[in-house]
Amino acid sequence: MNALTDLFTLDRIALDSPAANRAEAFAAVGELFSKQAGLEADAIVGFLNAREDLGSTALGAGVAIPHGRVKGLKHPIAAFLKLKEPIEFAAPDGEAVSILIFLLVPEKATQQHLEILSSIAQLLSDQETRKSLASEDSPEKVCQLLQTWGSV
Repeated sequence: MNALTDLFTLDRIALDSPAANRAEAFAAVGELFSKQAGLEADAIVGFLNAREDLGSTALGAGVAIPHGRVKGLKHPIAAFLKLKEPIEFAAPDGEAVSILIFLLVPEKATQQHLEILSSIAQLLSDQETRKSLASEDSPEKVCQLLQTWGSV
């Protein structure tokens, strides 16, 4: 088991999202999360934007990890969004982003937040994993890859 095993569920995997910019991507994932977390989609978007306003969460190589601490959230949750077309995301390498892994953690989960972000960054730093995520068209396979990544 790894830090990502319990974070991803099939209903939080969205492939070929039509989102054409950051606002649309955040709105789409706000809806995904709101159904699961019992929070308002607008509040989730606000948490994500607040973090993004501090600096881009794009890592480069076409990937980003928008994340935020959420008051009232009981446990960490994540979502995977693959876009039909890459969007501008102020990545350090200037490359547009097409794969986003969103992470929400409870407001006080500082250490856990950092550990999960580290695991996601390691996953997205692996070129073969990025290629698999970018080319996969089955939500079930994407979910399985995310849940089992790094497991022996």
